[in-house]
Amino acid sequence: MAHTATILLLGSGELGREFVISAKRLGARVIACDSYDRAPAMQLADDREVFSMLDGAALRAAVEKHQPDYIVPEIEAIRTEVLADLEAEGFNIVPSARATQLTMNRDAIRDLAAGELGLKTSRYRYAESFDEVQAGAAHTGLPCVIKPVMSSSGKGQSKVDSPDQLQEAWDYAVANMRGDRARVIVEEFIAFDYEITLLTVRHKDGFAFCAPIGHRQERGDYQESWQPAAMKEAALRQAEDMAREVVLALEGNGRGWGLYGVEFFVRGEDVIFSELSPRPHDTGMVTLISQDLSEFDLHARAIMGLPIAAGEIASGPSASAVILADRDSDAFTYRGLDKALGLSMDVDVRIFGKPTTRPFRRMGAALAWADDTDEARKLAKQAADCIRIEYRD
Repeated sequence: MAHTATILLLGSGELGREFVISAKRLGARVIACDSYDRAPAMQLADDREVFSMLDGAALRAAVEKHQPDYIVPEIEAIRTEVLADLEAEGFNIVPSARATQLTMNRDAIRDLAAGELGLKTSRYRYAESFDEVQAGAAHTGLPCVIKPVMSSSGKGQSKVDSPDQLQEAWDYAVANMRGDRARVIVEEFIAFDYEITLLTVRHKDGFAFCAPIGHRQERGDYQESWQPAAMKEAALRQAEDMAREVVLALEGNGRGWGLYGVEFFVRGEDVIFSELSPRPHDTGMVTLISQDLSEFDLHARAIMGLPIAAGEIASGPSASAVILADRDSDAFTYRGLDKALGLSMDVDVRIFGKPTTRPFRRMGAALAWADDTDEARKLAKQAADCIRIEYRD
């Protein structure tokens, strides 16, 4: 069977699952890789490989076996020096090996944004011991936020309000870090008015931006998102300029084409850079209902060098709300889909297909469209609350 491209997807969670759907609609062959079998994206891909992305030899073996046109990371924890070697050998790393390497670690992307580019960020210090954590908190002041330089979905992140919480926050960060570095970032807690994700698309003809996405987090992990977030025009232009600047700085030897999730805090007239992911963003799940082309469609088009016109990413008032597990299990089912979908024709649901549950694990998301974002948020939350996980063990 002829294919438009062969894509090796590194990481096969719910974001990868939606990307597989978008890529296959464009005729691509996708090989989904992850550290465990039956991961969400594997269920829809053409082929799969099971190995740790931190195993450099296994990563190279998968690339040599499948000879992909594009290597697309969907997670942070990857042996990035192998990606750099593969890029030097002519493989196309999306968006580039440099982008993957710098954004894998919060310290590297923060040093690029604040140190090299001079973008406005919170005050911060790095720490590799509890003594350094204490010194970092003295520099930033309290409250502060402590999180691993390498983690995912907010794991290991704590807000510290008093000195007696520092030890617990340090222990929690180290216990939930990814990789082999016991290193955290201690950063000033920003009393922001709101925070946004600005989905930024670098494509063959330049840049495109999605409407800003507002979001609410708990335990450092997104719980709901909505689009468009209300934002003054001047602040939005600032965010777009900053996003463009940091994305261009990440290109390295690659083309830099793809979708980036760039996060900002907004306080009054100040726009403060927070983090960047060189791939679809969890808060962007809302684009599955809000936009003509979802973030996954845009990522696939950009990667494959296909055109993206500004009018194709128009959005309407929409929201997403997560569906969470509350215990460990590998025997469960879902109830209440009929109630959720019966609320309105403007409600949709995504069940991610994860084979196991654990406390606070995202298992699905409810999506809603309405006349304004406030109503969309209420409807999405109501739909999510209709769905319950029924455990069989």
